[in-house]
Amino acid sequence: MVISWYGEGCFKVQSSETVLTSDPFDASTGLSAPRFKSDIVIRTIAPFPPVSDEEGVFSIGGAGEYNSKGITIRGFALPNESTQTFVKTLYLVEAEGITLCFLGHISEALDPSVAEHIDAVDILFIPGGGTPFIDVKTAAKLVKNLEPKIVIPSFFKIPGLKRKADEVKHFLEELNHKPVDPQEKLTIKKKEVEDVKGMRIIPLKS
Repeated sequence: MVISWYGEGCFKVQSSETVLTSDPFDASTGLSAPRFKSDIVIRTIAPFPPVSDEEGVFSIGGAGEYNSKGITIRGFALPNESTQTFVKTLYLVEAEGITLCFLGHISEALDPSVAEHIDAVDILFIPGGGTPFIDVKTAAKLVKNLEPKIVIPSFFKIPGLKRKADEVKHFLEELNHKPVDPQEKLTIKKKEVEDVKGMRIIPLKS
């Protein structure tokens, strides 16, 4: 599995020949919109009612259980953060025996009715740049509660981003983690995940 980050909540997960993308964005962010081809797209925030997507792409924008190209996806609604015009969703993705959890646009602590479904997370994707998403103190508590093997922060400050966001160092400090240089990408196998001792925080370059 190869994981790359393009800014904000947009990750590309390459599993064998299948590409899963989370939260693609457009140029209004100030960042270069991703242009690679996706087989599966998950959106942690989506308009309601949903809009149609590119033909040939399996697009998910809400709660439910899905399976495409050998990848299993479970979406859990975040009703406290949703409105009549958009819905927020948390996703658990199973690929290559690795469990990925995408918290996406989460802006508050998880409701217990949702948190009870989150167990044995291998790789957690969580906002690490503060407002308007979950603040770093609450994010750190959530990370400690979920006890993932690997944490990959998102939505933090990078060159070109128009909106205000904190640098990822504040997220690391809140978790008492030493500064770490972002990696170009994360290439990992199930056995390597199983061998992780404690918890690793791995920021990626966009």
